[in-house]
Amino acid sequence: MNSSYQEKIKKASQLIKNSTYAVAFTGAGISTESGIPDFRSPGGLWQRFRIVTYQEFIYDRQAREEFWRMKKELIHQLINAKPNNAHIALAELEKLGIIKHVITQNIDGLHQMAGSNSVIELHGNQRGAICLDCEKLYEMDEVLQMLAEQELDLRCYDCGGIIKPTVVFFGEPMPEKELIMAQQIANQCDLMLVIGTSLQVEPAASIPRIAHKRGAKLIFINKAETDWDWIAEIVFYGSAGQVLKDILSETKNAT
Repeated sequence: MNSSYQEKIKKASQLIKNSTYAVAFTGAGISTESGIPDFRSPGGLWQRFRIVTYQEFIYDRQAREEFWRMKKELIHQLINAKPNNAHIALAELEKLGIIKHVITQNIDGLHQMAGSNSVIELHGNQRGAICLDCEKLYEMDEVLQMLAEQELDLRCYDCGGIIKPTVVFFGEPMPEKELIMAQQIANQCDLMLVIGTSLQVEPAASIPRIAHKRGAKLIFINKAETDWDWIAEIVFYGSAGQVLKDILSETKNAT
């Protein structure tokens, strides 16, 4: 561990210990170490699949089939993923009373699996699906059964309506309740850890900017630079799992 990195770890730990309302804001990059691909990196989802928008999913059967084909290929990768050191460290920081909430753009549920209790999911989750006509909810095991039994344009068993996963598509409004909660938290926090996100997808990307504008200090942990690194007090480039593990260790040792 080089001295400049160690100094940044100590500084981050000090900011965390001095905070009274610390929160985390996470994106796809926090889960890549769990084997879940992100969007923009080499080999990411946007290189392998075309992104189907909400409008396309609603009105275009071919687009729905394209989406479910992608989902069928990735579903077991998502279901079998386990929390990595980054998820575990955030859950541990919550248990220590330091992290109050995790605001996530992810749909994988790994924060909850790691033990985080207060998780705001801005883009929904992969735990099931809903009929767009009668609003019948389907659990993930039922969706898997549909994928095995039906053609790739999944239809409701009750009314024949279009089945859509409980995730937010591009072009679909974000759930209002979760967005308002995230904005309120951003206005209240005095420290935000921003992890694994390029901050390019709005309106979610505005959350760290709200915190910064209200005077909160920010710590960025990403594999690459973002256009918003300048608002952060400390910026780490590298493995989120390793950085958060080191921050947690330093924080525990210094208490």
